[in-house]
Amino acid sequence: MSIYLDVIWLLNFSFDLLLLLLTAITLKRKVFKLRIFFASLLGSSIVLMMFSPFAFIAVHPFGKLAISLIMVWVAFGFKRFSYLFQGLLTFYFVTFVVGGGMIGAHYFIQSEVNYVDGILMTNSTGFGHPISWIFVLIGFPVTWFFSRKRIEGIETKKIHFEQLVTVTIKVDATQFTLKGLIDSGNQLVDPITRSPVMIIDTLTVQDYIPKQLVELALQDDVMKSISESNESHPWEHRVRIIPYRVVGRDNQFLLGFKPDEVWIETNDEKIKVQKTIVGLNRTKLSSVDEYTCIVHPKMLQGQSIQSVS
Repeated sequence: MSIYLDVIWLLNFSFDLLLLLLTAITLKRKVFKLRIFFASLLGSSIVLMMFSPFAFIAVHPFGKLAISLIMVWVAFGFKRFSYLFQGLLTFYFVTFVVGGGMIGAHYFIQSEVNYVDGILMTNSTGFGHPISWIFVLIGFPVTWFFSRKRIEGIETKKIHFEQLVTVTIKVDATQFTLKGLIDSGNQLVDPITRSPVMIIDTLTVQDYIPKQLVELALQDDVMKSISESNESHPWEHRVRIIPYRVVGRDNQFLLGFKPDEVWIETNDEKIKVQKTIVGLNRTKLSSVDEYTCIVHPKMLQGQSIQSVS
């Protein structure tokens, strides 16, 4: 039996790349192409290790686990252990899903695809049986695409009240975009205009907001800070004070501002919000940066300007 090491390495590199991309899609994580590329290189190095003095690492379960863990860390970074292990478990999940589809197709057409110590290989005389290579080169992308569509289909129909959207806020010549979570639990409104209030992470957008407004918004006692402040800023006429209540605490106040325009982009459409107030939150909204603002569900009742294909 002849083994073409370069071809086998290229196959495994491509498979690792596609599996990491599918993991990112499943977890709705941002794809960093360079990180995915280097993580795939690391994963495919197991092929080369099989023919080196480090072969014992490549065939040992703990060695494979360590390589997978480092791959996920390189691809998606580290924010907390739960974030890392969620990525690792999802990586294994999509691997089993795609691998199971490949094995099922293999037994269906009886092509000559083998797994040697966890590495996908083809065998026969020399270059391999043509059907075997066609199965590997075409079957894997087809199975990957099918798995991706099925995973996406598991998600509940849009629009839901627990959904991530893209939010664009414009004030004068300033414009910034955030990842927003539509939360049915957010029923905060401006007591005067009855405009729905969306909440954003102040520190995330501090470069776009006047410094004086940021400093006031981050204070524990907003009312006291405003009364003691003598500094002016360009957004003074836009400032709003929104009262709210939290369990176990007296009435609190949230500092906000009235934007010129707010756009919400879902998977299906782009919505222009008729009226809203942007509240400046003092604390981080998501510990793993999955979203940086909380969208009021009534904001979705705006005018749909265009469909998003």
